[in-house]
Amino acid sequence: MIEIGGLEKSTLVDYPGRVAATVFLSGCNFRCPFCYSPELVLPEKIKDQPRISKDEFFNFLKERQGLLQGVVICGGEPTLNKDLPEFIDAIKKLGFAVKLDTNGSNPSVLKDLLKRELVDYMAMDIKAPKEKYSELIGREVDIEKIEKSIGILKEGRIGYEFRVTVVPTLHSKEDVLKIAKWLAGAKKIFLQNFRPEKTLDPRFEKIRPYSKEFFLELKKEISPFFEVCELRY
Repeated sequence: MIEIGGLEKSTLVDYPGRVAATVFLSGCNFRCPFCYSPELVLPEKIKDQPRISKDEFFNFLKERQGLLQGVVICGGEPTLNKDLPEFIDAIKKLGFAVKLDTNGSNPSVLKDLLKRELVDYMAMDIKAPKEKYSELIGREVDIEKIEKSIGILKEGRIGYEFRVTVVPTLHSKEDVLKIAKWLAGAKKIFLQNFRPEKTLDPRFEKIRPYSKEFFLELKKEISPFFEVCELRY
């Protein structure tokens, strides 16, 4: 059953080239300490998070037909929801393009959604270099599944991007270079600066983000690996 834990009614930045709404689904299989949405991840916080009913959400979309062009589905981790295909299908039937944000831990779901032509754009968050993945996300991860998801996106059947949130104390410059080499040949990557606010691990709220100069140097070094390399600073 889909649990909607939040709704941003209008965004110009979350879906490239489209005016969109963003719907947040509760539940996640990762425990990244720098996560900005603990209320969508931790069961004890999900329990206290106000819910938005599916009826309320779809009534909102019907009112926005002709005004919004797309819907971004994020979390948490949306692919944990067994009802996700039906949920997306109902959104598509109202005439909206759909962007899915994912951590890439369920490649079979991504493959199925693409096969059924339910998703128009995907964004996958890359958390760390391969050898540090489980350490940084706070859970054991099947790195082969992450690699399968990377491969699915790189096939280029739809528009896609990879995103890396760069966190001081967790990611060094060398770590980001390793990630870039791992993803080499991908169309688009965004390096995102960490924001020390409302993190899953409260200790990360005291961490000072990297400087703009650090990011400009990173961009210069990893740009040759990608068609597009941009900063979200």
